[in-house]
Amino acid sequence: MSLPLVVAITGATGVIYGVEMLRVLKELGQETHLILSEAACLNISIETNYSLDEVKALADVVYNNQDIGATVASGSFRTRGMIVAPCTVKTLSSIANSFTYNLVVRAADVTLKERRTLVLMVRETPLHKGHLDLMSRVADYGAVLLPPMPAFYHQPESIMDIIHQSIGKALDHVGIEHQLFKRWNGHDHMDKINQGLRMAP
Repeated sequence: MSLPLVVAITGATGVIYGVEMLRVLKELGQETHLILSEAACLNISIETNYSLDEVKALADVVYNNQDIGATVASGSFRTRGMIVAPCTVKTLSSIANSFTYNLVVRAADVTLKERRTLVLMVRETPLHKGHLDLMSRVADYGAVLLPPMPAFYHQPESIMDIIHQSIGKALDHVGIEHQLFKRWNGHDHMDKINQGLRMAP
């Protein structure tokens, strides 16, 4: 049986990234351990049609963000990694400074110290130098910075297609197979481009 994946949802806009990730992982049969920040609980009610109970039901285990004695607070509890989706700048800053004041940050710190994959889907724009410095620091510690930036090479037809592409990129980094978006196939696309160039006046 595969190791569980820790998923944290914090209070940045874009909580649908974390909620939809949980739904996809449930369909894939991947065990998930969920931590919701207090602000994430508020944003779920603002940004989605999900109830808090519905989101919690998508995970196998749900922790209180203040439960520093939870299993994921210890490196001896094995996981396949952790994804924070979305990740606030406050959470980013706390991770960068090892300020483990809640379970989200403690679990992230554990993930880094155990040399497991930590993916941070930071949601903020525009970015000032302080944000960039924090990102640089956590990257030096081993985290993967994966802001959910839309891609269009897979020709998305809906908002969910765009969401799935970002989720899929995050799942790639923790080694979970999926079919969430059409991957780049350079030869097919270059043939179309070359054909278009030949037909251009």
